[in-house]
Amino acid sequence: MDHETAANESAFEFEGTWQEFAPIAFTNLLLTIVTLGIYRFWATARERRYLWSRSRFIDERLEWAGTGLELFLGFLIVLVLFILPFTLLNFVLQGAIFRDQQWLAVILFSAAFLFIFYLTGVARFRALRYRLARTRWHGIRGGSDDPGFKFGLSYMWKTFVGYIPASLLVPWSMTSLWNERWSKMSFGPFQFHSDARASEVFARYLLFYLAPIILFVGLGVAAVSGGGLGYGVGGESGAGIGAGLGIFLALVIWFLGLGLIAAAFYAKFYREAVGATQLGDLHFHFGASTMDWVKLYLGDFFLVVFTLGIGWIFLSYRHWKFFINHMEASGEVRLDELTQSTTKTSKHGEGLLDAFDVGAI
Repeated sequence: MDHETAANESAFEFEGTWQEFAPIAFTNLLLTIVTLGIYRFWATARERRYLWSRSRFIDERLEWAGTGLELFLGFLIVLVLFILPFTLLNFVLQGAIFRDQQWLAVILFSAAFLFIFYLTGVARFRALRYRLARTRWHGIRGGSDDPGFKFGLSYMWKTFVGYIPASLLVPWSMTSLWNERWSKMSFGPFQFHSDARASEVFARYLLFYLAPIILFVGLGVAAVSGGGLGYGVGGESGAGIGAGLGIFLALVIWFLGLGLIAAAFYAKFYREAVGATQLGDLHFHFGASTMDWVKLYLGDFFLVVFTLGIGWIFLSYRHWKFFINHMEASGEVRLDELTQSTTKTSKHGEGLLDAFDVGAI
């Protein structure tokens, strides 16, 4: 059986509502508070079951097969293998400083930093692998047999190289890591492939890179101009008030302008990265514009502020809906060629992801 995405119909669609999600979100919040945070692993699994079940790809909704227990076990593994050793390391560092062995403290701190840096890369890889392995479509799942340890090394040196020449190779680092991570994933019998190009996003990055310099110059001009206008109106006291107002307005423009330029860069990056990713004959696209991202995060801000923080429980719903509704796909899916993935599945969740608070996608 073949499925071909129509030009006038999106292959992806989110069919949920915030009214359906609200009872889940509020119940999860209450149970997480009552259990002193322990229930949050089961809360995450419950949220994902709802979000996945309301996300349609072509003719079938997705299914989340992960459990809260898996996520809890992932957290326990991180607790034993990471948090406890680093707590002990902290005492060793304090002892070295107390004994005036600063050189030993510097070596230990540097080694710990590099290790955390390495684990951050591993976390990004394994979180994506876990989520693909727990996602079902027509009963078929994804995943990877790669444990992600080599990707952790790639994450270290590519990120480092990206920042060496005054951070000008950051777009290369981001696109290269995206390509490497997704090209090691599969869904069913098909391998993902990605060839995102840094050259496609470099112009936006350069604008983001130069923006602080331009805005800093503008800050100085605003202060001088405001002072001059104020002096003409009220003398020296007016000059001080004018300079202050000029600096205030310049700072507002600084943060708004820098945020808008950052949104423009990341919008372009995700359009390029997702658009360069394919699975078999399927080609993916991400249609979110700069203003779509701005509206999303402004909505998040006002939702959290005007609900005194309670609206935070709806952010996962908003972000998933945004992701699905802007995803597109073109090409052909042959169901008779799809078989269940033979990749290995871990028995625990993304503990490292939770520890470092990084996104899987």
